[in-house]
Amino acid sequence: MKQLVLGIETSCDETAASVVADGREVLSNVIASQIDLHRLYGGVVPEIASRKHVEAIIPVIDRAMQEANVTYEDLSAIAVTQGPGLVGSLLVGLSAAKALAYAKRIPLIGVNHIEGHIYANFLAHRAVEPPLVCLTVSGGHTDLLHIPAVGSYTVLGRTRDDAAGEAFDKVGRVLGLPYPAGPQIDALAVRGDPNAYPLPRALAEGLDFSFSGLKTAAINMLHNLRQRGEEIDIADFAASLQEAIVDVLVAKTMQAATELDVSVIIMSGGVAANTRLRTKFTELTQQAGIRFFYPPVELCTDNAAMIASAGYFRWARGERAELDLDAVPGLRLAQRQG
Repeated sequence: MKQLVLGIETSCDETAASVVADGREVLSNVIASQIDLHRLYGGVVPEIASRKHVEAIIPVIDRAMQEANVTYEDLSAIAVTQGPGLVGSLLVGLSAAKALAYAKRIPLIGVNHIEGHIYANFLAHRAVEPPLVCLTVSGGHTDLLHIPAVGSYTVLGRTRDDAAGEAFDKVGRVLGLPYPAGPQIDALAVRGDPNAYPLPRALAEGLDFSFSGLKTAAINMLHNLRQRGEEIDIADFAASLQEAIVDVLVAKTMQAATELDVSVIIMSGGVAANTRLRTKFTELTQQAGIRFFYPPVELCTDNAAMIASAGYFRWARGERAELDLDAVPGLRLAQRQG
C-alpha cells in the first residue's frame, strides 16, 4: 500500500500544496505564485506575502487533495516547511498544517526548506541515491552539502554573505531587468560574450562562497560605465555576470566531489534552472566520470512536492513533530564539517 504525504510550503512568496506517494511519485503539485504582485516592488514584500498566503492556503490545499483524488483518511502524514524563510509566511503554512493534523489526527512532520530542495531530485530521478554531494543554490541560499546517507547532512561550504541568486537579482535590477532577474539574465546571456566584462571570482580557496564582492563590483562597473557615457551591451554584461557566478559554483562543487571521492553530484534550488550552470556541470562531470542530476524547472523553484518527499523520508524514519512546532526563520539543516 502506498504511503501518501501532503506537503505544504509557504516559506516565501509561493503558496504550495502537493500529495506525494512513497516519497517519489507526485500525485498533485499546486502552486499559487505571487511573483507578478511583488514584481511591482522589485522584490518580495514580507507583509504582503504573508497576507496573500492567508488568502490562498486553503484553496491551494483543497485543490491539491482533489487533483490527487485522495481524502485525509488516505494520508500517512502532513509535512510542512518549518524554516528557513520569512516568519510571517512560514506561520501561515504551519498553522494550516497543525490545524489539519489535529483535526484529522494525522502525524505532523516539520521539514527544512533546504532539505526539501534536495529531495526534488528524488522525485525526478529514481537513480539518485547517497552517498553524494549536493549544491543547493537559490535566491537566499548557497549551500554545498555532503550527504552520505538519506537524512544525514554535513555542510561543506555555504555563502558568507549574499547568495548566488541575490547577486543575479540585485545586479539585474541595476541593469533594469524585472524581478526575478535570474531567468532574464539566463536568456540574455545566450547571445552575449562571457568574457566581455572582467568580473571577479571571490574566495578561490576553500569551499565557502561569497557573492557580495561580485555584486558590488558589477554594480560599480555599471555605474562607472554610465557616468563615462559608455554604451553597455546588456547581453554581454549578463553573460559575464553569469559566467563569474557559474565558474565558482561548479569549481567548488567539483572540488568537494573529488576530495570526498564521491561519484554522484546533484543540484537543487531556483538557480539550478540556469542553463549555463547545467551545461557546464554536465560537461565537467562527464569528463570526470561523475553522475550528475538536477530537477526539472518546475521542481527547482519553491514547491510543496519537495516538502512532501522530504517529509516522507522523515516519517519513514519514525520522526514526528508536536503541535507546538514553531517557525524558525533561520533554521539550519546541518552542522559544518570539522
